[in-house]
Order: sequence, then C-alpha cells, then structure tokens
Amino acid sequence: MMHAANAYAKTSRSVLSPREAEAAVLIKAANRLQTIRAGWPEQERDLNEALTFNRKVWTVIAGDATEPTNPLPEALKQNVGKLAVFVFRSTLDMMIEPKAETLDALISINHNIAAGLQGDSGR
Repeated sequence: MMHAANAYAKTSRSVLSPREAEAAVLIKAANRLQTIRAGWPEQERDLNEALTFNRKVWTVIAGDATEPTNPLPEALKQNVGKLAVFVFRSTLDMMIEPKAETLDALISINHNIAAGLQGDSGR
C-alpha cells in the first residue's frame, strides 16, 4: 500500500506545470516559515534553515522572472524583481534580529504569489 502511495506521489510531482511547481515550492517555503511562526520562540532554532530555503526559492524565481528572454511584460518582471529584493532584505533582517512578526510578510507574500500562479486571485 505504501509503495503505491509513493509511486502516485512521484507521478503527481512529475506532471506539474512549471507554474504549479513554483506555486508548490512557494507554499512549502511558506509552510516552513509558518511552522516556525506558530511555535515561536521554541521553533526559532530552525529559523535560519527555513529562511535559507525561502531565499533559494526566491533566487530562482527572481532569476527566471527577470531573465531577458522571459516573455513576461517588462513591468511584471520589474515587480517580481522588487518583490524579491524585499524578500531578501526581510530575510537578512530576520537573521540579524529575529522577530516572529517579521515572518508574517514573507508567509503572506509566498501564499499570495502561489495563489496567483495557481490562478486563484481570490485567496
């Protein structure tokens, strides 16, 4: 039974569109940050690992979105770049001076961008 579940999970991951995959990774990063936020201050020890994961996700998103060959409208590419800069600054701020409430913005951004990628703008 477990083997079938693992096979299904592997297959479902391989058929995700790039947008769905980006949304799933953003949600994963948001959930990791949310776990730390919910368990603050006991979960603070896992903060840097979760922030590093989130930063890596945003590095890929920003790099892809701002690539000159990306067909997105220029204004949208710039907005994604600016949002990534905000995420990077917030991450650095959290590493220097950890505050649980600072995670709220990062969690919200990830969920909202993921919802947009999934076509769910009412989220």
